[in-house]
Parts: sequence; structure tokens; C-alpha cells
Amino acid sequence: MSQSDTGTLNTSKTAKFFVGLILGVWGLITLMPFIWMFLSSFKTNAEISQLTQNFLPKHWTFENYKNLFVSADFGLYLKNTLVITAFSFVGLLVNAMAGYGFAKYNFRGKPVMFFLVLATMMIPGQVTMIPVYLILNEMHLTNTLAGIILPGLVGAFAIFLFRQFMSGISESILESARLDGASEWYIFWHIIIPLSKPVLAVQGILTFIGGWNAFLWPLIIANDSKYYTLSVGLQLLQGAHTSDYGLQMAGSAFMVIPILIIFIIFQKYILQGFNVQGEK
Repeated sequence: MSQSDTGTLNTSKTAKFFVGLILGVWGLITLMPFIWMFLSSFKTNAEISQLTQNFLPKHWTFENYKNLFVSADFGLYLKNTLVITAFSFVGLLVNAMAGYGFAKYNFRGKPVMFFLVLATMMIPGQVTMIPVYLILNEMHLTNTLAGIILPGLVGAFAIFLFRQFMSGISESILESARLDGASEWYIFWHIIIPLSKPVLAVQGILTFIGGWNAFLWPLIIANDSKYYTLSVGLQLLQGAHTSDYGLQMAGSAFMVIPILIIFIIFQKYILQGFNVQGEK
């Protein structure tokens, strides 16, 4: 190896080191508020209210998390949120079926119908809230979990995402399966779904975040607190427990940590999805 090649290699390593260092420092700065919030959830309210703050709690306590479920009804809000999130994943499969239909089937009015689906993406959700509320009110579904769940089951963005990904799946694979006698349901569940793991992971994370953070629509459609979600419950903490910062930190940490865990678990599938799209 010549001296010029050695110098270029050393320069490249130095550049990568400084880039990695900058990204590491920036990532730590970004995470600091979340780390402080998580550690503060184990502090007493008196310790958080002090003018001089300690990064680590002086006296670790789980009282804040206990009060979330004892006095703040977070157990009920958690159950409602899990139900809404679970049905959101049912909607994810419906969106996948719709995307598969637009990608691999030819039927009358397909371009117009797909255009109408995309057109709904241009309309802000706030515009449709009143009409949807009035429709659900006529169906006697206001102040019910069904009224919270139904409007969010199908989304134009998810259909578009699945359609774009599934359009790249080879037709020869599907034709071979049909020649072997496979039904359309078998093809969808045993061929299309396994091949769509990257886009399922991406949309699955978005679906989980949407269901877990559901706030505005449950607040509008539900008049009874027994149908509130975690996000609504967290907002109620700021009103009913204005000065209880430890309880608010515990509620915020309880909302954020599951999303981080889900992202860490599925991030490899997201990167795989980017690689697949890049190869196309």
C-alpha cells in the first residue's frame, strides 16, 4: 500500500471517528430530557421541587408509580389504550389487504378509487371530526370504545404504503402459487405477509404509536372518564395534580418507555425496509 493510500485511509478513519463522536454527543443531548424524566419519576415531590437538583434520586421511591394506578385510575386508562391499540392492529391487516388489492388486482374503477383514497390524505383530520362525530352520534356510538376505535381502523397513508411496497413483489411468485392450487387467502397470508415484514414493521410502529398516544379523538367522543386513554389521563394529571411533579414524571415515563422498547425491538426491520427500497 502506497503512502497516499495510507494517508487516505487514516483520514477516512479520523473523519468517521469525529462524525461518530458528534453523533454520539448529539444523541446523548437528545436523550438527556428523557433520562432526567425517568429518574425524576423515582424522586419524591419535595426533592423535585428543590432549587438545586440532583441527577440521581437521593431516596429512590416507587410511590409515584403506585399512585398512578391507585389514585389516578391509570389501570383503567391502560386497559382502554391496550384495547384501542389491539384493534388498531386489526385495522393494520385491513389496510394491508386493501394495499394488496390495489397493487395486484385489476378491477373497474381502480385508478379513480385509488385517487380518492390518496385525496383523503390532503384533508386535515380536524375537518372530518365533526361529520364523523355526527355520524357516530346517529349510530349511538358516542361515549363508547367502538366510537373511538372505528374511525381509526383504516387510513389512506397505510394503504398507500402497503400498495407501494407490494407492487414490487414479483408476479411470477404469485402465478406459481396459483398454478400449484393455492387460494388467494393462502397467497396473502403465506406469501405476501412474510415478504412484507419490513413495511409491516414500519407501519406497525406507526400504528402502535397512534393507538398508544390517542388523545384528541377519545377526548371528543368520550364523555365518561371510564373510556379515557392514557394520554387523556396524563393531561388530567396536570389539572388535578398540578404541583405533584413526581406523579406527572411517572405518568410521562409510563407513556414514553413502551414506545422506545417497541422501536428498539423492530428497528432492524425498519432498516431492512430501507435496504429493500434502496435495492429496488
